[in-house]
Amino acid sequence: MGPRKTPQKTRIDRIKTDKFKDAPPIKGYDLFIRTASGIAIVTCIVGAIILGGVVWNIAASLIALRSLWELYGLLYTKYRLSRGWGITGGTLILLAISVGLSYAVTLSIMTMVAVLVLFTETVRRQMTGQSYALWNIGSTISGLVYVVLPWSFLILLRSHPLGKQYLLTIFLCTWSCDVGSYLAGTTFGESPLCDKVSPAKSWEGFWVGVIASIVCGSLLPVLFDLAPFPLVLLGALCGVAGQLGDLAESVLKREANVKDTGTLIPGHGGFLDRFDSILINATLTFFIIEVIG
Repeated sequence: MGPRKTPQKTRIDRIKTDKFKDAPPIKGYDLFIRTASGIAIVTCIVGAIILGGVVWNIAASLIALRSLWELYGLLYTKYRLSRGWGITGGTLILLAISVGLSYAVTLSIMTMVAVLVLFTETVRRQMTGQSYALWNIGSTISGLVYVVLPWSFLILLRSHPLGKQYLLTIFLCTWSCDVGSYLAGTTFGESPLCDKVSPAKSWEGFWVGVIASIVCGSLLPVLFDLAPFPLVLLGALCGVAGQLGDLAESVLKREANVKDTGTLIPGHGGFLDRFDSILINATLTFFIIEVIG
């Protein structure tokens, strides 16, 4: 008899192997660092939302610009882009929103950034014989749309009569979803959710995350003394859409072949890693409030 063949790994075994490689167990000191960083983030964000005004505008703008820089870092692994024009445009958009200028100003700034990028590529081609206009304009503008506009929506939402409550609901429900999804996924997650994008995520974690977000949205009306339905609905929205937003950012990291977008937040990675779910939740919430009123 020949040597016994090693049995092939099952699909779940392969997923678990990939899961281990992508997300090693967090224990001891690493868990302490991750928890401490998370508490610090929650404290700063909640405090800035409660204070509102200039404090919130500055906090949101700084997070937005750092996240934009990290996104440009991902894009630059594949495409040429004008980070300087993008960061300048993002700064002007956030400043315009903070001081109460009209939406038309934001659109004008984005158009000016596009024109400046094309002018840059025109000069480059004249001087070197090469240009990257198609890559540059798409990459630079996409950063403003994907990162800066959602944070500008959060600045605008804070000025709503119920803005403080809406923002706290968005962030607390999103974080509840993240915690619930992580704990369930690492404890008993077996069914891969989207293994070619994020092997560590499971359907079990997804649904526990949704439930955690809905529960959070159900408790907040008691704290805020508001009608429960809007916040429960917002909790369900954050639970589902936020996890889709997390997967969307994972696609970018897969294509750029990086684990995290940055290292500024110990145990969490970059600002884009930490607030990726907020981007889509802020956009959908702002859209619903603006449309429904």
